[in-house]
Amino acid sequence: MTSLKTPNIDRLATEGVTLTQHIAAAAVCTPSRAAFLTGRYPLRSGMVSSNGYRVLQWTAASGGLPTTEITFAKILREKGYATGLIGKWHLGLNCESPSDHCHHPTAHGFDHFYGMPFSMMGDCVHFDISEKRASLERRLYFGAQFLALAVLTLAAGKLSGLISVPWSPIVGSTLAAVLVGTMAYFAGSLIIHADCFLMRNHSITEQPMRVQRITPLLLQEVADFIKRNKGGPFLLFVSFLHAHIPLVTTKPFLGRSLHGLYGDNIEEMDWMVGQILDSLNKEGVANRTLVYFTSDHGGSLESQVGNQQYGGWNGIYKGGKGMGGWEGGIRVPGIFWWPDVLPAGQLIHEPTSLMDIFPMVVHLGGGQLPQDRVTDGRDLTALLLGATARSNHEFLMHYCEGVLHAVRWHQRSRGTIWKVHFKTPKFHPEGAGACYGRGVCPCSTPEVTQHDPPLLFDLSRDPSEVHPLTPATEPLFHEVLDRVSQAVEEHQLTLTPVPLQLDTLDNIWKPWLQPCCGFFPLCRCNREDDRE
Repeated sequence: MTSLKTPNIDRLATEGVTLTQHIAAAAVCTPSRAAFLTGRYPLRSGMVSSNGYRVLQWTAASGGLPTTEITFAKILREKGYATGLIGKWHLGLNCESPSDHCHHPTAHGFDHFYGMPFSMMGDCVHFDISEKRASLERRLYFGAQFLALAVLTLAAGKLSGLISVPWSPIVGSTLAAVLVGTMAYFAGSLIIHADCFLMRNHSITEQPMRVQRITPLLLQEVADFIKRNKGGPFLLFVSFLHAHIPLVTTKPFLGRSLHGLYGDNIEEMDWMVGQILDSLNKEGVANRTLVYFTSDHGGSLESQVGNQQYGGWNGIYKGGKGMGGWEGGIRVPGIFWWPDVLPAGQLIHEPTSLMDIFPMVVHLGGGQLPQDRVTDGRDLTALLLGATARSNHEFLMHYCEGVLHAVRWHQRSRGTIWKVHFKTPKFHPEGAGACYGRGVCPCSTPEVTQHDPPLLFDLSRDPSEVHPLTPATEPLFHEVLDRVSQAVEEHQLTLTPVPLQLDTLDNIWKPWLQPCCGFFPLCRCNREDDRE
């Protein structure tokens, strides 16, 4: 698409290396980010659920990336790197108290954190698309109506003499109905105060956050971090809040693109990339800094109101965010820029993964890979430098929660990339390429189709996954399925049971874990004003 103006990202690609088959380990953010930081499938760290919770639902949930996991930030910090994370985290915060910070970025190797411990949501600005507010309001209103009906029944029975009951439970039920109804009315405000806030390290700096000024605050934090650490090695993970509803965009970029609010938001993100590159140049560290640009999953086809699409476009690839193993949800940008080190303008069509960043960064930082666990990523250094022409990945597993939906086989001897789908989400309406009304598609039955025999595609010739192969159209059909099935068996032997961090008990709102400036729900502070 040439009508969307992204000159700074284009510059990274023109002057660097682009991976055209770069794959996320999950089609939604929380498990994908866990895999990126650890180089391991999310299932290994327990960053999945067994009951439909695809991501962390609340800041005050007790689940999150376990401290037993080793991130590349932990290893580089041990090697003397200054490590920072600026932007979105969404991998948990606390375990037992609102200040234990057991899942906080600083517990995972980052010396410095500034940004959202949760995730940007439509609910943060009462956007048309709601992740939690609408559902919470419905449940609370239903509860209030149920309690009101109970009050009327008890009162009528009491007054008519049909029920012998004291007035105290009737009064209590009335007060409960009023309380629940009030909570339903203020559900949006409760969510904004509970999840939409900024932190610097362990301190809340703004609650609720004022979304229109987040962009300059993040850029200033990036510039300050680079300036402060330019004298030594540093690792900085800038995790944009952009390209996610509610598509918060500053006034200079509104109406600027030809593609509505989403296009405006993307063009502003591109400008932010340019500002970060300018900071590297200004501090004289650009030529000794490896820059990597990617996304944690594909565009969301579900982020749609009427004919207005807020979730982006996945081009020729089928499906999108939260849609199992389809390419549209897991194929992501992969651009590396390192002046005078990486060859300019190189395209690499080999299968690679976000998990590969872990071993590559550890290698470049002089660290050692952990020997007590399986690492699923493969070091990309030789591939990026042109020292080898082949990816070290033969198989990549495509999970939806803990369910294996698909497998990619890089058959090096033929130069073919096969894709086998064991399960696929049922699109609604049929063939539409989305699961409308669901937010993201389910991972398990009954709203998932199990294929017997599995669907087989040759991604080398059919990257859009439009033409499934059959024994009649592909002589190697059974050979490919047998080899992939063998690889799945071998892979599953390496899995060990771990607590699932996204299951219900660890993924519900726990009031005692709620971070708050003040007394919830009256949490309010504007410490960012001191910086202006």
